[in-house]
Amino acid sequence: MKRITLLLFPLLLLAFAPLPRKTKVYLIGDSTCANKEVRAFPETGWGMPFAYFFDSTIEVDNRAKNGRSTRTFLSEGLWQPVADNLQAGDYVFIQFGHNDESKEKTDRYTSPDQYKANLVRFVTETRAKGAIPVLLTPVSRRKFDDKGVALETHAEYAPLVRAVAAELAVPLIEMDERTKTLYQQFGAEASKLLFLQLEKDEHPNYPEGKTDNTHFNELGARKVAQIVLQGIRELNLELAAHIRKPIAPKK
Repeated sequence: MKRITLLLFPLLLLAFAPLPRKTKVYLIGDSTCANKEVRAFPETGWGMPFAYFFDSTIEVDNRAKNGRSTRTFLSEGLWQPVADNLQAGDYVFIQFGHNDESKEKTDRYTSPDQYKANLVRFVTETRAKGAIPVLLTPVSRRKFDDKGVALETHAEYAPLVRAVAAELAVPLIEMDERTKTLYQQFGAEASKLLFLQLEKDEHPNYPEGKTDNTHFNELGARKVAQIVLQGIRELNLELAAHIRKPIAPKK
């Protein structure tokens, strides 16, 4: 009996031992990244498919919210819980700009100087916890000229992200240029297939139809999430080692 007890004791210790903590990847940003409610489908933020790219050691925590700028993400207290819970080795992916640059929406507009200062704050407070900030330029809106050329839609704010990344030596994923290139590859007409573009009565959530050149549908969100994944690989972040491996087919 004593021998059996000695053999079982290590197993009992293992059974009640806490599971290893997962590395958390926080996403902070606006509606182009955010998780969506069922009533908004097929609108899809790129953070939704992104959450399925990693193995079981990684937990993606998408804190992005519709309509938020860097200013309102701070003023509404959305950033502080992230900062408080960060642990060494976690990541914070930071993508803002759409709402910051909207001068007509005074409730969320952020001046260029304040936008840059807010990005610096996210970076410095992330690093203070031993976590890793990653800056992303804002994803491009869908906009073409009459010759079918995809146009720049963040001419003022995307360079500010690049500047902060350069000044503070922060990993940067270039979303503005790469999403614009993606739309160009699809073309002026076919690129609508990436966005929340619906005819009347095509979807019960939008009985009157929808023409939206900012927010993605399921296909667009997946394509954009794949651009983020490509950026992670190119930056050679440690996170890249935890990208899911394909399951070998059964023989």
